[in-house]
Amino acid sequence: MAYKSLGAFIDALEAAGELVRIKTFVDPVLEIAEITDRVSKTPDRNKALLFENTGTGFPVLINSMGSEKRMCMALGVTNLDEIAHEIEDLFKKLSSPKKGIVEKLAMLPELGKFASYMPKVVSGRGACQEVVVAEPDLSKIPVLTCWPNDGGPFITLPAIHTKDPSSGIRNIGMYRMQVFSKDMTGMHWHKHKVSARHFNEYKKLHKKMPVAVALGGDPVYTYAATAPLPDNVDEYMLAGFLRKKKVELVRCITQPEIEVPADADIIIEGYIDPEEELIWEGPFGDHTGYYSLPDWYPRFHVTAITHRKNAVYPATIVGIPPQEDAWIGKATERIFLAPIKMTMVPEITDMNMPVEGVFHNLVIASFLKDYAGQGQKVMNALWGAGQMMFNKILVLTDSAATSGIAIDDYAKLAKYVLDNVDPTTDVYFLQGPADVLDHSCSKTGFGGKMCIDGSAKTDEEQMTPRVPYVAPTGGFHGEAIKKAIPQIISVGTRAAMGYGIPALIVSVDKKSAADVREIHDHLCELPSLAGIKMILYIEQLVDADNIPDALWRFCNNLDPKRDHFFNRGKKNILGLDGTRKSKKTDNFVRPWPNIIVADANTIASVDDKWPTLGLGEKINSPSLRYVTQLYEGGAAVLDNE
Repeated sequence: MAYKSLGAFIDALEAAGELVRIKTFVDPVLEIAEITDRVSKTPDRNKALLFENTGTGFPVLINSMGSEKRMCMALGVTNLDEIAHEIEDLFKKLSSPKKGIVEKLAMLPELGKFASYMPKVVSGRGACQEVVVAEPDLSKIPVLTCWPNDGGPFITLPAIHTKDPSSGIRNIGMYRMQVFSKDMTGMHWHKHKVSARHFNEYKKLHKKMPVAVALGGDPVYTYAATAPLPDNVDEYMLAGFLRKKKVELVRCITQPEIEVPADADIIIEGYIDPEEELIWEGPFGDHTGYYSLPDWYPRFHVTAITHRKNAVYPATIVGIPPQEDAWIGKATERIFLAPIKMTMVPEITDMNMPVEGVFHNLVIASFLKDYAGQGQKVMNALWGAGQMMFNKILVLTDSAATSGIAIDDYAKLAKYVLDNVDPTTDVYFLQGPADVLDHSCSKTGFGGKMCIDGSAKTDEEQMTPRVPYVAPTGGFHGEAIKKAIPQIISVGTRAAMGYGIPALIVSVDKKSAADVREIHDHLCELPSLAGIKMILYIEQLVDADNIPDALWRFCNNLDPKRDHFFNRGKKNILGLDGTRKSKKTDNFVRPWPNIIVADANTIASVDDKWPTLGLGEKINSPSLRYVTQLYEGGAAVLDNE
């Protein structure tokens, strides 16, 4: 369904019992983010929040898509898989052989319906231009400062409109925008992004680049701006398809080359001058759960702000998972499964991105296996598919139809996968493009990848005799292992002993680059580890038996190509070093970011304010769980220089 405004979506959320209005003044600097973090991480009380008193003329809507139900409401479906099924049905109708003119004519209504979803530029002004601010001032908008070491306030849900100067083809992307003054922000687009390529084209032409930023309107616009569409595919075509109604666009007032949704809430118009010096932007508490550290990005100059008379400012926070962005990612996982199946990897049956992997770090894919080497074929196809090029750890498994295991039944799936894996032959390592936010890479944007082929092996693929998993003995217990190797701080025995998974998570006090490898060799010699195939090493501050936290830290801190090794002698147990890297211990020369934790003053302020918020019994700050895992320093770890 189509929402005529963000206000209409708010009304729908409230009618469904999915929204809480907060009338008490809450400061956009740190406090709104802290309250949202508490609510979004409490499943039975997770609601969208409308902060009506922000000290500005605009309320703030946040966490509006922060659950499966609200994500479905935003996209107008009852189940996220509905969209994938609809796309798959459309592909099949269009591509199936047509026996005659009658069958071909029968497709015309389907094609006509699809054509009706294409965006349309309308004349005149839209609702988004009811108020025109002649002298734009971003301080009048309640832009959030989310975390204590952020470089300043950031616009976090902008739909950023640019055009290719040669073709005129539009792109809508979502990139954070740090506010530096009343009429200037940074524009944090990475080199891989379409808007960055548009910027480079304007630079060649020595021309200023018109840009417009849309906030609010139908929530489908926000989702479409995040969608990993192929180049030159208009995001508003996807939005029209999802809402079953074309997006009406109007021309900007000061940047008429750019069209924006007529029913958006707020529009920020401006330009970027490619001849101008870049600005030092950041740090920013990012979706990885770590700060992304400062770097040089273009300056965006605001030439006008327009908005609805009753505009609402939409925002989100990102940080230690889970947060609202996990559900936006889940929608992408489900929606784009069908195009991947239909156009690139037909044997794919399902895909899952666990929240601990923060989208790109960890992806699980199941496929129907018909021949030897098919897992490698799927691996290469997926790593060549759009933004899947950023994936770091890919786990492949047989379809549930053959394995009998659902892709999100992680414990059973892990056992099945590792039972099928010979670490010496079924785990593949290479290097390639990496997410710019991946701090584990030795070089920005380029790092290692790993594929674990956990599918059942054919006779041709069975290179070595299968090593049976041996039930742990009494000596397997963590205390016995810690006694044998004092540098081990904790041992995650729950996975191996509770679920029979032939893998261990171990936290270690690393003193040098050789430490983890030496610990690995010592561990692998223990008779109690018979049948273990893989050991994941994490830093000493993390409890190895807390599997979600351990995997979140491990996936962020691992460069698989650089950080893998086998035990001496047998070389049959794979070790993976997911600890923090530093110049002292690893000759790692890049700064290492800290994890994101709220400061004590903000926690105390929100605690005091809580009884007035209408949110029920106090929810303690999630940051209290992680404060002991912080390293000295601010956004960057102090001793990593």
